[in-house]
Amino acid sequence: MRKSIDSPRLRSAYVLCFASALFMVSLAGCKSSSGGSEAQSVELNGAGSTFVYPVMSQWTSAFANAHSNVRINYQSIGSGGGVQQVKNGTVDFGASDAALNDDQLSGMKPVIQIPESAGPVCITYSLPGLAKPIQLSSDAIAGIFLGKITSWHDPILVKDNPGVALPNTKILVAHRTDGSGTTNAFTTYLSAVSPEWQQKVGKGNSVDWPVGMGGKGSEGVTGQVRQTPGAIGYVELTFAQQNKLPVASVKNLAGKYILPDTSSTTAAIAAFTDQLSKDPRTPIVNAPASAPDAYPISTLTFLIIPKDGPDVAKRTALRNFIQYVITDGQAAAATLNYAPLPDGVKAYDRQQVQLMTAAGQPIP
Repeated sequence: MRKSIDSPRLRSAYVLCFASALFMVSLAGCKSSSGGSEAQSVELNGAGSTFVYPVMSQWTSAFANAHSNVRINYQSIGSGGGVQQVKNGTVDFGASDAALNDDQLSGMKPVIQIPESAGPVCITYSLPGLAKPIQLSSDAIAGIFLGKITSWHDPILVKDNPGVALPNTKILVAHRTDGSGTTNAFTTYLSAVSPEWQQKVGKGNSVDWPVGMGGKGSEGVTGQVRQTPGAIGYVELTFAQQNKLPVASVKNLAGKYILPDTSSTTAAIAAFTDQLSKDPRTPIVNAPASAPDAYPISTLTFLIIPKDGPDVAKRTALRNFIQYVITDGQAAAATLNYAPLPDGVKAYDRQQVQLMTAAGQPIP
């Protein structure tokens, strides 16, 4: 005989099922209305500087590990390419070793640019058999890259390296072929120390090199130097170290030959503290003689970020990533030969990040 629905046992079962269904609907409603970007999968795309690529890889990996819903892709295509992709709206952020000037900014939608680290542009070379790093004055560097010094046994190089048996080997210059903030920093230095370079070549992400062979990216220049005895080029320090290439000590305005490293870059930043507090775009090359420990070819690197974007979740994740970079991420930068930002620059960065918006509204 079939039991009636009025049975106390069946009524209890129906009540329990109905209550469970209501709870699940309520729970789903809470999840959908919470608006939490942490629960939504987000993919961010960036592109630009090869100089910053080693530390950018560490930053993106560490941030993604701490935020499982966020994936960050960064293409190491050169500062010029990164800036162009920001301009075209094809990436969420760019990275450049040279800040955008007013003319460049006037041709773009509003962007925020903030210093995110600093590092040395090092002179690397291929001279097997030398026991210690070579020493180079500004006259030597300018002469080599102008094509006026063509042998490693040139009198200027011999004078820079007393007691060193320099080989009578032809110098082969390697330089970047792509638009590069590293090139901008290096040519800014050359323009500062050599009137002839300033007049004939100048500074910029791309220049008409008087001499040499080209390579794409810091990877390309490093490869050219590694494969060519007698070659010389300019790259970020980590690229030279990873490829087991030596780097030169460079003579600064205090008359000291300084190796590129974190401490000598920090000294360069400190020499320009007042200028940077007014305009973080100030170059930090060729520090004055009052900074005897400063490496003279140092540069700040910058994130270039659209001021506004349509996707709230992506903009929130991007803001959180940038905040990580300029705070906890600075310790990671120091382990890869990038100088941590001074407090004044970090304070400027925090103010700028607060200007980011999503769909024209402040990011919650």
